[in-house]
Amino acid sequence: MIEFLARSETYIPILMEGVWLTLVVTFFSLILSTILGLFWALLSRSKNPVLRGISSTFITVIRGIPIIVQLFYIYFVLPEIGLDLTALQAGIVGIGVAYSAYQAENFRAGIEAVDKGQIEAAQSVGMNDALVMRRVILPQAFKISLPPFGNTMIMMLKDSSLVSTITVAELTRQGQLIAASTFDNMTVFTLVALIYLAMALPLTFFARWLERRYRKA
Repeated sequence: MIEFLARSETYIPILMEGVWLTLVVTFFSLILSTILGLFWALLSRSKNPVLRGISSTFITVIRGIPIIVQLFYIYFVLPEIGLDLTALQAGIVGIGVAYSAYQAENFRAGIEAVDKGQIEAAQSVGMNDALVMRRVILPQAFKISLPPFGNTMIMMLKDSSLVSTITVAELTRQGQLIAASTFDNMTVFTLVALIYLAMALPLTFFARWLERRYRKA
């Protein structure tokens, strides 16, 4: 135990450099996935069958391809057609786009859960479709979508480790580099697991709090 603590004192500062990148990837991927997810959810509710088909096809395709394959495609394939991204940019875009499909389903479920009577009442007082969506549907849909949104944050934090496969030096990658140079796999990856747990626990409690608050509401 003493030896573990002594080694940890050496490794933790290096691992914390990776924690910063892990949080950066998670934060910006969350923003991107939320914006795109809402866009695809609104498109899926369009009266235009072509737009609905585009949304459905995108969600089906993205959910059917492993995130790690999407990351490889963005980082290794897109430069061949002139779209060159840094590893960090590719990681954020890859995680964000992948999770936008799941966010879209969360938002779509929230939109469909809004009482149709409220929509009809809003239309009866002269609101057009855009105004009904903005003032009646979306505020309630966001509230309904909050509990799964909290779970999405936790999953994105953990899946941010996948960007290590395209050389982003986040927490997992830093652990791999330390382990490769020291061969101290047990200490290094125990610390990596504990740091992920320390980051995930507050999000877990936050998600549970959202669920309890929503049930009470």
